[in-house]
Amino acid sequence: MRRWNGWGDDQFNLELPDGGRQFLQERIGKAAPLSDTSLEAACAQVPASRLPQHPDVVTSAEDRVRHARGQSLADWLAMRSGDFGVFPDGVAYPESSQDVETLLRYAEEHGISVIPYGGGTSVAGHINPVNSESAVLTVDMGRMNRLIDLDRESQIATFGAGTPGPLVESQLRALGYTLGHFPQSFELSTIGGWVASRSSGQQSLRYGRIEQLFAGGRIETLKGTLDIPTIPASSAGPDIREMILGSEGRIGLITEVKVRVTPLPAHESFHVVFFPDWDKARTACRQLVQNRTQLSMLRLSNATETETQLALAGHPALIGMLESYLSLRGSKDGKCMMTFGITGSKRQCNNALKETRAICSEYDGIYTGKKLGDKWAAKRFTMPYLREALWQLGYAVDTLETATDWDNVDNLLNRIEENLRNRLNEKKESVHVFTHLSHFYTQGCSIYTTYVFRVADSYDETLARWKTLKDSTSAVIVNNRGTISHQHGVGKDHAPFLPVEKGELGMLAIGSLCRTFDPAGLLNPKTLVE
Repeated sequence: MRRWNGWGDDQFNLELPDGGRQFLQERIGKAAPLSDTSLEAACAQVPASRLPQHPDVVTSAEDRVRHARGQSLADWLAMRSGDFGVFPDGVAYPESSQDVETLLRYAEEHGISVIPYGGGTSVAGHINPVNSESAVLTVDMGRMNRLIDLDRESQIATFGAGTPGPLVESQLRALGYTLGHFPQSFELSTIGGWVASRSSGQQSLRYGRIEQLFAGGRIETLKGTLDIPTIPASSAGPDIREMILGSEGRIGLITEVKVRVTPLPAHESFHVVFFPDWDKARTACRQLVQNRTQLSMLRLSNATETETQLALAGHPALIGMLESYLSLRGSKDGKCMMTFGITGSKRQCNNALKETRAICSEYDGIYTGKKLGDKWAAKRFTMPYLREALWQLGYAVDTLETATDWDNVDNLLNRIEENLRNRLNEKKESVHVFTHLSHFYTQGCSIYTTYVFRVADSYDETLARWKTLKDSTSAVIVNNRGTISHQHGVGKDHAPFLPVEKGELGMLAIGSLCRTFDPAGLLNPKTLVE
């Protein structure tokens, strides 16, 4: 069963290693957890629905609770405290594009706001209803979850937009193909949500981001059905695909997604290299990408994240041996861990591994083989469960991500970490902050920062601490040549910072596009743009 007030399967828990509590206590102090409300208590708060009756709309309290929030830390605090604020008035579960079309006609006729819901993994407030005079209908796409068609000759697959990552891959792999799109939210997030939020998968170096994979599809709008054909490339004016990518439900509801798939690779493996310092590690990564070395994924942890990952890895004897070995090789304090993947034919992988090791050795990188890489691959979709373990100890954890050009990476990363680390000083609270570079381009890379802080004595104060950290650092990002979001979209949380990136004329153009398809502003209000 899906956890109603947190991440994932409620039968799965990721335990913090024995030394994890001590590690955090030494850095930010002892903590005490806040009490959680129950599902029954949350359901008791749900008001009567304002929706006119419709045979495809469910108005039960539990359905509405389970669709009221996403997975941002603010959402987490709302669910745990029971202070949801606003609930959708009902939930619909369409099974076809025609069902969605019918629901949109119903919404337009009665002036109902419509929020599309994929896997509910949003960390930017995409799916949260807002205070409004109009009733709110959440449309859960989860029953539109199958492979509709596979064109083997053109390697184009068509899926229902509500298909979650594991079902995308299992249905393709049964036929010898893969999409290769693996965001950390892979377990729950959906292919339609990936398109709507411009998602990036962990192996985007090989397969590309969702904008490279999205070939076309079907969108139900208040103005009718928009069909985007699968043309490999075109110079015929602006690309309609780009209008849908990142549209976050403001233009219409994506019902079918056509994607470019790839035959399953013959070989894949993950490896780890340690560098003695950040400068050498970052330079090696930049050279690998600008040299176009055929890697499928690349991730570089800074010194603090490296220290944190090793401390929380468990297996203290094994980690102790690794630390001793690295120290003898000249990588001790300040060392940085690089994880990389190679995917393809045996020959391609052998060549890529040889080239990667040669470049890394130029910067004193120490290759440690596949053991740590295998552990990363085994746990790469379970790390969100760590939030539950930390919460039970009284710690809150959240992330911020952006992207910038290579010449600005260190400047922006340092400003982000400094702001987070010091922003709660007035409250005499410490924040544990660490960062990795998670996606790489010849032009620059993404910056993905995690921060952990103690919960306060109340939910309101804990939320205030998070808001201080989140808003101030978002301002740092957009005012220092960073995008407000590299892979999580805009939603409602990031919307106030979007104008800095897009500019006045850019915001006017985006707003005009939304109004063309939705003059009354019924589709996902307050998301992306006002």
